[in-house]
Amino acid sequence: MKRATSRATSQEKSRTQSQEKTQAWSRFPALTEAGWLGAALLLALGLTVLVTLPSGASPFETIAVLLEGGLGSVTKLGRALAGWVPLTLCAVGLLVTFTARLWNIGVEGQVVMGAIFCTAALRPFDTGGVPEIILAMAAGILGGALWALLAGLLRVFGRVHEIFSGLGLNFVALGVTLWLIFGPWKRPGVASMSGTEPIDVSLWLPRLGPMSVSWAALALALAAIVGVGLLLRRSSWGLKLRAVGENPKAATLFALGPRRRLLQAFMLCGGLAGLAGAIQVLGVYHRLLPSISSSYGYTALLVGMMASFRLGPVPFICFFFAVLTVGSIQLPLQMGLDSSLSGVIQGIMVLSVFIVHGLRLWLRQRREAA
Repeated sequence: MKRATSRATSQEKSRTQSQEKTQAWSRFPALTEAGWLGAALLLALGLTVLVTLPSGASPFETIAVLLEGGLGSVTKLGRALAGWVPLTLCAVGLLVTFTARLWNIGVEGQVVMGAIFCTAALRPFDTGGVPEIILAMAAGILGGALWALLAGLLRVFGRVHEIFSGLGLNFVALGVTLWLIFGPWKRPGVASMSGTEPIDVSLWLPRLGPMSVSWAALALALAAIVGVGLLLRRSSWGLKLRAVGENPKAATLFALGPRRRLLQAFMLCGGLAGLAGAIQVLGVYHRLLPSISSSYGYTALLVGMMASFRLGPVPFICFFFAVLTVGSIQLPLQMGLDSSLSGVIQGIMVLSVFIVHGLRLWLRQRREAA
């Protein structure tokens, strides 16, 4: 009896000590988050070492080349920022659909459709100015929103999961792009993968000094970050959208209009993706290309998952990914490695975050069960 009592007392004592430690760490949430992030980075570094070992390249040198290639000069920084803008717009838009528990895989096609609508709006103009540029951007937003609405209608009324409808619509958008480039919009006397006829310089977005990024595009990306943050956190619409995502049945009982809000979330995300496509046309390539999206839609999905669907880390992760993308050009030139290695490193980072997050949940469950 005494042994059982002493054992129970020791268990209770250890449980109390564990709870006190947990409460102590909970007082410093920022420090806790930084610790877990550091663990994820160390794991990512270890996995990067394993990936680069077969090539005989030093992982530290590889990462240094990538960072120098994206940040080594004003020109390279401008290219990184030019990639940051559309990637951020897509990632921020995806946070809206993630809030509603929707996996908008079709964001890639929505970028493409935004570029198509933007190009279509510019075709009647040989030259132009601010009104024509605004019109083209509005057309891009409309194109992305309508393409996302189609996926939303299939999800809400056709009960087709957004992953499958999104992937299908991505292929359709790419097919439409190729048909336009090689068909109605082909360059006079030429039909090649180089794209459509370039737009006039007067229709280009104004650049930021010597950089290849537009200050207007940067302003739009920053405005999207602030606007989506306020919409999701400080508005009743964001609160209701979160309620719809958490419990659609309860949202229906409380007359929150779950179908309408899901469609609105799709359209808002698609509109931002379409704006990204328009910026690709107006500020980067100045024409419609088969690869106009640069896979920013798919990369934005990785960004959202790595950020755990929180807005705060998204701009910084997008910038880091943009730097890796720009710096990857230097890998074959300086180290004889394929530029696709930067994509592998991005995937490793996302995988590391997932592993650490899973470990964190497992430890929490063990602590609660103890």
